[in-house]
Amino acid sequence: MRFVGLKAQLCATAAFGLVAAMAGTAFAAEAAAEGTLDEVVVTGTRDVGRTAFTTLVPVDVLTAEAIQSSATAQLGENLAQQLPSFIVQKLPTSDGLQFVRPATLRNLSPDQTLVLVNGKRFHRSAFLGSRGAQGPDLAQIPSFSVGRMEVLRDGASAQYGSDAIAGVINILLDDKAGYAAFGQAGQFYEGDGATFRVGAKAGWAIGDGGHLNATVEWSDADFTSRSRQRPDAIAFAAANPSVKIDNPVQRWGNPDLKTYSGAINAALPLGEVAEAYAFGTYTKTDGINDINWRNPSANPAIFNVTAAFPGFNLRTIYPGGFTPREGIHGRDVQAVAGVRHAEDERFTWDVSASYGRNASRFFLKNSINASLGPNSPFDFDLGRLVQEEVNVNADGVYRLPLEGLAEPLNIAFGAEHRTETYKIETGDPASYAVGPGANFGLAPNSNGFPGFSPQQAGKWDQKSYAAYVDVEAQVTDRWSLGGAVRYEDFSEFGDTTNFKLASRFEVTAGLAVRASYSTGFRAPTPGQLNSTSTSQGLDTVTLQLFQSGRLSPTNPVAVFLGAKPLEPEESKTLTGGVIWKTDVGLSGSIDAYQIDVDKRFSTSATVTVTPAIRAQLVALGVPGAAAFTSINWFTNDFDTRTRGVDVVVTYNRDVGPGQLTLTGAYNYNETEVTSGALGTNPTQRRLFETSRPKNNLTASANYRFGAFELLGRARYYGKWTDSTGNATGEIFQDFGAITFFDLSATWRASDNISVRVGAENVFDKYPDEAVFQASRGLVYSRNSPYDTNGGQYYARVDLKF
Repeated sequence: MRFVGLKAQLCATAAFGLVAAMAGTAFAAEAAAEGTLDEVVVTGTRDVGRTAFTTLVPVDVLTAEAIQSSATAQLGENLAQQLPSFIVQKLPTSDGLQFVRPATLRNLSPDQTLVLVNGKRFHRSAFLGSRGAQGPDLAQIPSFSVGRMEVLRDGASAQYGSDAIAGVINILLDDKAGYAAFGQAGQFYEGDGATFRVGAKAGWAIGDGGHLNATVEWSDADFTSRSRQRPDAIAFAAANPSVKIDNPVQRWGNPDLKTYSGAINAALPLGEVAEAYAFGTYTKTDGINDINWRNPSANPAIFNVTAAFPGFNLRTIYPGGFTPREGIHGRDVQAVAGVRHAEDERFTWDVSASYGRNASRFFLKNSINASLGPNSPFDFDLGRLVQEEVNVNADGVYRLPLEGLAEPLNIAFGAEHRTETYKIETGDPASYAVGPGANFGLAPNSNGFPGFSPQQAGKWDQKSYAAYVDVEAQVTDRWSLGGAVRYEDFSEFGDTTNFKLASRFEVTAGLAVRASYSTGFRAPTPGQLNSTSTSQGLDTVTLQLFQSGRLSPTNPVAVFLGAKPLEPEESKTLTGGVIWKTDVGLSGSIDAYQIDVDKRFSTSATVTVTPAIRAQLVALGVPGAAAFTSINWFTNDFDTRTRGVDVVVTYNRDVGPGQLTLTGAYNYNETEVTSGALGTNPTQRRLFETSRPKNNLTASANYRFGAFELLGRARYYGKWTDSTGNATGEIFQDFGAITFFDLSATWRASDNISVRVGAENVFDKYPDEAVFQASRGLVYSRNSPYDTNGGQYYARVDLKF
């Protein structure tokens, strides 16, 4: 197996990590602060008392301080600055993806990482992204409410169910007593993107071991623009000197984004019998950003004067063309309640129910439905996408004493019922209308983003039932074994069974080796199974309405053309590594992994529905067959193999009057397409395999002395490849490696007040300029795996009582 071929990479990486740590170069995230390896973890294990050092699989722990060490308000972006295997893209002018930013772990799909809050499944976003991915949106969880985060870097479907292929992110809400608040302001060196953040939280102890915690947070981030004037706009201005146009006519950058969020976390002791608990989050997001400029000289289907509307000339309204502005009104809520008994040394249990809902209403401003002429509005409600999930869980753990084992056998078991519902709600009729101007060649639908039509609208659900057993045995004082098996049955495609085996052996005090093998899966969602994304038009010859776009794979037209029902994506994961800690402050781990994922989702090739095909469909009585001209659908398209190495190293020691902590992490990650339709397209295959860096590194140095604290961090991204957008000739653009540096200084004015000033990308570094879409004013690739807005500075005040 080629997994063995990682030996050279593993050895080189290990040497690199140890030498760098000894030399004073940081290696791991702030997550790996002193004592983190000895903290009890609850992710990837159901055995109480397991720590990050004694757990059988790699788990990173990020403290609340580490989470708040960044300028960003978004939890996913903060995580990306600290874990090199985690990437969040900004994707400006990319429809919904500029608001619901895709986050990937180990370069796998965003929906192949499971997100938990307090150990309970967090729901998906309603928006389907690239290749149909529908993952959770970490931006919906207020970062100030987080007590710590645990990141399991291993497959865990046998323990948690669908989606846990790349790993599991468990967000543990703060449960400590006390009061805290902060205020923060900053902007980019370019003078735009001004961001203001305010947060407050309070925690109270209730009874013997109970608590009530509440958090509120607000952020307001202005747009950024890393654009230059489009060449066609320059030409238009030269040809029409009396017409005033903006410079640039179209912004490429971060959207205007306002966020209001809150969280509650509570537990109430019920005597010695049990404990009732409840927690939840709520986030309200409003954002808007530019999409592509409409040039009056190049868009006759929008600006032509026709007999359909005598006396109407759109140039009198938009003399310099127009730039539609797409926006989102997002609402997200999660609520969980349950009863548990966790104090018994022999038997503990937990019964809970949860509800999650993500709703994204899209709108378009400064546009038009040209086919409606003067009867068209300029602003449109495009409709709403809604994802709802209901989970009911019953879990138990029994610790069975067995002669010959160093500790009682830990037997965890449980059952789960989950219902997922997906809804598409229609937009304004004008947003999808085909007006009378379509007879004369004027474009129908709201220009820039058609609204959701009645043909697309609907409500679909999927139910699943699951049961699992998860066993861990401390065979000797030095050897641990674990195994799990989970059976799950889905209403839409059938059942699946997955298993996991893991082992850890402590070679000597402070040094252990560990390994695991697991199978996993990701179930197709109701949105992927049933949703459509189509637009309407009018054939100006036949005067017949037509539709084109993506259909459900179960649509009769798609089935006739070859579509098949979606099956689960399936994975096999092998992980092996070493972990160590010492009495001199040096600790760390090295883990190699291989993840094979089969039947990965993608979009099929577009099929042209010719008149002959339409005639066949109509003759067979296929509903709606006469309306389609070209279609595609989601399909199980290709298989991949991902191999890599994670290195985490931490070094703590007293230096002079203070304490120095050197921390950081390195990730090598390579993905290759092993079979399937994507593998037969050399261009798409290369972009898929090389569009993310193979080598990523974060490194930090933290020095605390007296009332002061200094933090320096380096973020290294290796080379990667993007498309040029050219149909022939040089169709790829390679981007070299880049390193960003962040600095901050904190002054603790008293036990209750601290002040921090800092800068991210302190040297204002930018990547190479991009060829792709440069004709539309874009300067830096919008597919970049890192931020391309340049340097940012900020100031923050924290209060604690």
